[in-house]
Amino acid sequence: MKTIAPRFRHLLLLLLAVTGALLAGAAPVSAHAALTGSDPKQGAVVEQAPTRVSLTFSEEVAMSDGSVRVLDPAGKRVDTGKTTDLGGTTYGVPLHSGLPDGTFTVAYQVVSADSHPVSGAFTFSIGAPSKTAAALPDQTAGGGVVGGLYGVGRYLSYAGFILTVGGAAFVLACWPRGAGVRPVQRVVVGGWITLTGATLAMLLMRGSYTGSGAVGDIFDLTLLGQVLQTKSGAALVSRLLLLAAAALFIAVLFGAYEKRTDPKEKKDLTFGLAIGGAVVAAGLAATWAMAEHASTGIQAGLAMPVDVLHLLSVAAWLGGLTTLLVALYRAPSIEATAVRRFSRVAFCAVSTLAATGLYQSWRQVGSWSALTGTRYGQLLLLKIGLVAVMVGVAWISRKWTGRLSEGLAAPEAAATTAIEERTRSEEAVTVPTGGASKGSSSGSGSSSGDAGGNAGSGPGADTGSGSGSDVDDKRSAQLARQRAALATARDKRIRDADPGRSGLRRSVLTEAGVAVVLLVVTTVLTSTEPGRTEEEAKTVTAAASQRSGPLSLKLPFDTGGRDGKGTLLLDMDPGRTGSNDMHVYVERPNGKAFDIPEVKVSFTLAAKKLGPLPVVPDHIATGHWSASGVQIPVAGDWKIAVTVRTSDIDQVTVTKNVKIG
Repeated sequence: MKTIAPRFRHLLLLLLAVTGALLAGAAPVSAHAALTGSDPKQGAVVEQAPTRVSLTFSEEVAMSDGSVRVLDPAGKRVDTGKTTDLGGTTYGVPLHSGLPDGTFTVAYQVVSADSHPVSGAFTFSIGAPSKTAAALPDQTAGGGVVGGLYGVGRYLSYAGFILTVGGAAFVLACWPRGAGVRPVQRVVVGGWITLTGATLAMLLMRGSYTGSGAVGDIFDLTLLGQVLQTKSGAALVSRLLLLAAAALFIAVLFGAYEKRTDPKEKKDLTFGLAIGGAVVAAGLAATWAMAEHASTGIQAGLAMPVDVLHLLSVAAWLGGLTTLLVALYRAPSIEATAVRRFSRVAFCAVSTLAATGLYQSWRQVGSWSALTGTRYGQLLLLKIGLVAVMVGVAWISRKWTGRLSEGLAAPEAAATTAIEERTRSEEAVTVPTGGASKGSSSGSGSSSGDAGGNAGSGPGADTGSGSGSDVDDKRSAQLARQRAALATARDKRIRDADPGRSGLRRSVLTEAGVAVVLLVVTTVLTSTEPGRTEEEAKTVTAAASQRSGPLSLKLPFDTGGRDGKGTLLLDMDPGRTGSNDMHVYVERPNGKAFDIPEVKVSFTLAAKKLGPLPVVPDHIATGHWSASGVQIPVAGDWKIAVTVRTSDIDQVTVTKNVKIG
């Protein structure tokens, strides 16, 4: 059972890590910019073909030529392919002239400001709705095989960063002797290899991830060139350059630093490595801050350095924890002072993590409703719960650390004594062997004579002596290996017999298991739309859906005089708050246009005590009056009053309540 249990624990931890990677890769990618409006509107039926299609998003997006495609009912493209920035967060694409009637499909695929792909489609109709043969690709941006692989790469990059930075920090700040321990070296070097490989893979997949999603596009050099010109591409390339500097740092840490014996030289080198390592680590963390959530939204100038500090705190805590776990299981021994130092470092890291996390939570969530009503808020609550569990387990680890510091001297002294006894026994074996040889040469005559006779009896005596020496050497080497194996097993039993060390192993292993799940949740959070953005997008979308479109009113009138009956048609475009164009048409009962002496219009919003706001349109043609720049200051239920005068004494005012906004 003693040999099975550790293997089971290691297998369980590995299973958690693999499951975490799969969950991170399988997490659905949420759009961080939302489509909040379009012209024509989704599902709208317009009488005349528009000259362009415009789209409005909740935040700025990166859009290239071909990002917006407009397909006619037959499935053919009718846009020019040249997208234009119309100001703010609105973008447009011109359409060809002579479009037929029917249903048109608008498909868009852009990249939001925090580097995540956004795609979708909607329809509008000219004249009347119709069947459409437009076929959209099944693959959406950020999904499919490439999306899953990109998610795995994102998870591995975080894990590699944590192991590289946290492991190196653990050696420098807590356990300098660990620079010469091979398992600790493997942790840091393995983290660097993982981060470098994941970064290269993400750079190659980036073009396909934000575009077609096809596996074959991963090695498209044209797409790679386009990626290098984006913010995300620049961040990934910067990370690779910083990883080259990190490789030099690791080489010095596990090379020259480990071999230094002079205390002053080692102190100076420690200071230099600490400064250089902090700069490189901060630079690596900044490659996430400059291209992810921190770079967009409110207070971006403050959010990016806070995000860097947050990532460094995570690495110091979780990376150091992983290195400590490896040292407890694989290293020959670890000093209690190193464990106590890490306990203090972890406490500072968790405190910093709490402060920076609180600010990030406020910035990304913004309200209690978003904390409980959005996917981002729910994941954040799960993350907070996992951190609370880890802090609780860490408190148990601190208790074991105190017991370890009290009870570690005796096992280490016992191990030292065992090694010394083994050394003395090996020397005792060697010395008597030499003494016996001397004794035999000066022994009794008969023995000496026999030996001499045997020696002179044939030429094969020397050969036989050499063969015996080879056998003895092999036997000695075999015995030495056996003694070393026994000594190693004895030392391991001594270490494992320490209850403080065993308890600390269990608590640190539990922390590491929770940390793997915590890293999964963190990775999913980075690919989930922030709660604040999601709620703002919902608000804007709801407001846009409630806005009235172009107004068209038909008002019959009768002034009571001769030729005083007719119909008044009033059109307002766009029929929203702000500036509007208004047209008034007057028709006889038979539908023919005719002129009257005067037409006046007024707008009143009783709920806000606004109005009446008078508008006197200009006479344009027979039966046609027009006014430009008609201002509607606020949205609401407005009363439109139209005064029609058909003679010097015959006039009437007709009213209509409409919603404008």
